[in-house]
Amino acid sequence: MNTGLRTVRTARGWSQERLVREIERYARQHLTDVASVPSLRVYVSEWENGKRGISDRYAAILRPLLGATDAELRGAPSLAPPPAADGYDDLLNRIDAAASVGGSMVETFNAQTELFRTMDRQMGAAGLVDQMTGHLSALEEALNFAVLPSARRPVALALAGASTLAAWQAIDAGAIERAWRHYETAKHAARDAEEPMYLAHAMGEQAYVLCEAGRPALAAELVQDARRTVGEAASPRLRAWLYAAEAEMHAYAGQGDACKRAFDAALRLIPEGTDARDPDMVSIFLNGAHLTRWHGNVLALLGEDDAVSSLYAALKVMDPSFVRARAGLLADLAHAHIVRGDYEEARPHLREARLLASRTGSARQRRRIEKLTERT
Repeated sequence: MNTGLRTVRTARGWSQERLVREIERYARQHLTDVASVPSLRVYVSEWENGKRGISDRYAAILRPLLGATDAELRGAPSLAPPPAADGYDDLLNRIDAAASVGGSMVETFNAQTELFRTMDRQMGAAGLVDQMTGHLSALEEALNFAVLPSARRPVALALAGASTLAAWQAIDAGAIERAWRHYETAKHAARDAEEPMYLAHAMGEQAYVLCEAGRPALAAELVQDARRTVGEAASPRLRAWLYAAEAEMHAYAGQGDACKRAFDAALRLIPEGTDARDPDMVSIFLNGAHLTRWHGNVLALLGEDDAVSSLYAALKVMDPSFVRARAGLLADLAHAHIVRGDYEEARPHLREARLLASRTGSARQRRRIEKLTERT
């Protein structure tokens, strides 16, 4: 029985009928031939019950639709090719190939990561799963066979940044185990690159996996450990980000005083001005406006009345290209209204948030929106 397809489908919150409709819609948009709707209903049922294997043609449709890797979709681990009979020639060829990865190639890897980051922010992560899988494989191949530290460090740093992005995309797609493994890869790569800022950032984001798994207190401890790991060597923007993440974990754990202390520290550290990109840590986007939105989210979690005004202020100045973040902000705003009992005010925000979450394919956001909708 193929539980892989069923697992990723249910993680997205889709019924079998919804999956059939999405396959048919995808085929129309991409001018791809698929079976009729009645036949697709049979296929989906047989795929999930192990009566029919998922062909490569349909797997290529299902991966971007569901934001799943091929191994997750088919419910089987990916298998590495068997080694050649004489492994030395193959090993030396790989070492030579890794040695040829110079500065320009690393810049190309980083530019590709940046492109995926922009596409993810505007369109969501689901459609990028194949590209990200190939990107990470190329980086890991280069790192695994790089010999000298001078060759390893720049590749390891590129892998740390790409793996952290892939992990956050996996969280968004509801692929929690994949996210955890990507964060572990990012942490190992950051240590290899001797870059404590990248290590601390990966640890801070990994805390969200623990939090969403129902362990917010443990998540707060992980972020605290990340702060200790990087110490004063971190940029002010990264330190502010870590304190704000810690505050959010405390809020989920119901630790109000610790939450407020952590967020006060974040507010003290955030640099002035509208620049959001950290020049020392390209994965970090954070300025005063972003922190205002984050503060509103934390206040809503704590049930504070000030959350609504803080979130409306953040909505006014939000960059419209951050589509998924806007869905999260609208959900935060709905949450804040629900806490106050303003259910009529919450509903339009939830409707818009649901549309944006569907547009980006965010399983994480949709789950949250449905839970909030049940409270209205």
